[in-house]
Amino acid sequence: MQQSPRTGREGDVLAVVSQSGPTVSFFDAAADRHLGTVEVRAEPHELCFDPTQRLLWCTTTYDSGYYHANGGRRTELTVIDPDTRRVVEVVDLAPEHAPHGLALDSARGRLYVSVEGSADRPGGVVVIDTATRRPLGRIDTDAPGPHWFAIDPTGRTGYATNKEAPFVSVVDLERGTLTAKIEVPGSEGLAVSADGTRAYVAAPYLGSFSPGAESAPATGIRVIDARTASVVDLLPTDGFVLPVHLTSTGKLLAGELRSEPDPVSGLGRPAPGHLTVFSADTGKQLGRLEVGRFPLTLTSSPDGRLAYVACAVSSTVHVVDLETLQGLARLDIRKLGEPGAHGLAYVPRPA
Repeated sequence: MQQSPRTGREGDVLAVVSQSGPTVSFFDAAADRHLGTVEVRAEPHELCFDPTQRLLWCTTTYDSGYYHANGGRRTELTVIDPDTRRVVEVVDLAPEHAPHGLALDSARGRLYVSVEGSADRPGGVVVIDTATRRPLGRIDTDAPGPHWFAIDPTGRTGYATNKEAPFVSVVDLERGTLTAKIEVPGSEGLAVSADGTRAYVAAPYLGSFSPGAESAPATGIRVIDARTASVVDLLPTDGFVLPVHLTSTGKLLAGELRSEPDPVSGLGRPAPGHLTVFSADTGKQLGRLEVGRFPLTLTSSPDGRLAYVACAVSSTVHVVDLETLQGLARLDIRKLGEPGAHGLAYVPRPA
């Protein structure tokens, strides 16, 4: 008899950001039961769980709005104890601003945070000591708006996607320098393979081209060879992709956007999106499942069995069995009075 994908998850927790809440909500990963909510500063975006310090890091990016249309850029990171569900500290990165992407090197005790540029310097990545929770320095990415950031398994190389700049920035994390610019259209989410030989980048970014336009590049995931710092393949998708995530079992997940005409205005509006699943080894598409409107963030359980898809417009989180590609549950964040589901983190129970 096949074991339930929920078996053994008692005590595990899923943390979910509500961008407009502004809150971080916690759910029992075995029963989908709401456990509690922590209020944070506006406007939270992404989450990262540090298993060594057993803390959650949450970026607060804007006063309101989103990239290209915001009411001002914030400077804080909120540090949360996921067991007591309390704010431990608010770390101010000023004069750095608009922190967004988070990548953890737990072996070295380093957290990397992407920040947007200003008139006197380009965007970059702030390096934080996870033990002292203090910045150690910054690495320039030579682009105005690095958004997502990921590191390879060795902790030596980092990749920043850039919405506006037509390249992915590659940085040497040990030397703190920009080492390459890989040509891609303006880009969104990314992930790095378990052996560090490939990076997967969603491009072009939403809004940079009209779908089907003659000059528009094909939508999908660009596969980058880390050794040559070049694009070697394209995994095509029907629509724009925002989040990309690689599971521990080698499945590449993509949150694919879809639109439909508004019956009143006749203009396009977000339709239910897709979770599209590829094999990272072969590039073959394994399947696709309908999820909520505007899938914005992805994560998975440590065993790679479950996927979690946060959808901002429907304000839902969809729990998917990746072996059967069937939906198991839908967490309705809006029912908590917290619209705008965004960042996600899976928190295993204490050892």
